[in-house]
Amino acid sequence: MKALVYQGPGEKSWQEMPMPKLIKPTDAIVRITRTTICGTDLHILKGDVPAVTPGRILGHEGVGVIEAVGEAVSTFKQGDHVLISCITSCGRCGYCKRQMYAHCEDGGWILGHLIDGTQAEYVRIPHADNSLYPIAEGQDEEALVMLSDILPTGFEIGVLAGQVKPGDIVAIVGAGPVGMAALLTARFYSPSRLIMIDMDPNRLELARTFGATDVIDSRDGTAAEKLMEMTGGTGVDVAIEAVGIPATFDICQNAIAPGGHIANIGVHGKSVELHLEKLWIRNITLTTGLVNTNTIPMLRQTVQAGTLKPAHLITHRFPLGDIIEAYRVFGNAAKEKAMKVILHAE
Repeated sequence: MKALVYQGPGEKSWQEMPMPKLIKPTDAIVRITRTTICGTDLHILKGDVPAVTPGRILGHEGVGVIEAVGEAVSTFKQGDHVLISCITSCGRCGYCKRQMYAHCEDGGWILGHLIDGTQAEYVRIPHADNSLYPIAEGQDEEALVMLSDILPTGFEIGVLAGQVKPGDIVAIVGAGPVGMAALLTARFYSPSRLIMIDMDPNRLELARTFGATDVIDSRDGTAAEKLMEMTGGTGVDVAIEAVGIPATFDICQNAIAPGGHIANIGVHGKSVELHLEKLWIRNITLTTGLVNTNTIPMLRQTVQAGTLKPAHLITHRFPLGDIIEAYRVFGNAAKEKAMKVILHAE
């Protein structure tokens, strides 16, 4: 089979790889029909995630058709269409029983990280009964790819961890796919203002169509000051960091109101300076996290009902064999006006 293989920082290749095989009776083999590229994949290629070693097949999102299941798999069978969670869950360990699937003792984020991932023609999914979700006939599979990672990430680690409430002023720093997912799902809680901050005017305009009440172009380095001006010097109730660099984290900590919540989503490859000398007295809450994907069932219902329309995040489509070009486009998002790309194997 063909797969996208990480070859070390800055290096990747689309090449022949061995077909995955069932290793444990709880495994399933899935033929990928649609997958995508995540900002985390770009961080991996920069060398920000050293646990990913050369030779690893990347990718942790997608939908597909089950080719084979282990003898202990009871929920799925050959031929079933499934949504792949980016998080693998055994369903039995103490963390899983607390719905902290990200910290599963025999799973967590392993696809495209510690084991081979979904940017391939086939993938092995451990603990299939707990790590796959059925797709009914007629559902929009492109939209469902967004439920593998970005929508639950934006919702769980941004909106829920940030404790967004009705009437809140919410600032989202970073108008990439995860920031947009936080924007879409923050609307569930009726904040009074949703302020999107980014350096890309095209993404800011797109954010307006997704429900942002205000946008800030951060290219001049004064985003925090503008947030303070917009809030009468008080600051924002919730600041969601969705980039993963020191400058964007600084915007959040410099513009948070007393009693506010900073919810960090971004994958940070470098340390940031935490200004506790200013924040200790302001009663703020700072959260970090890796998505658990326990909200996939609820988000899937909102998609089915038409309340949430994640397919609007898709800007580019490529055959799976054109994944190198898809990476180029996604990695030059501002120039290419790219948000989320879909790779299809059909």
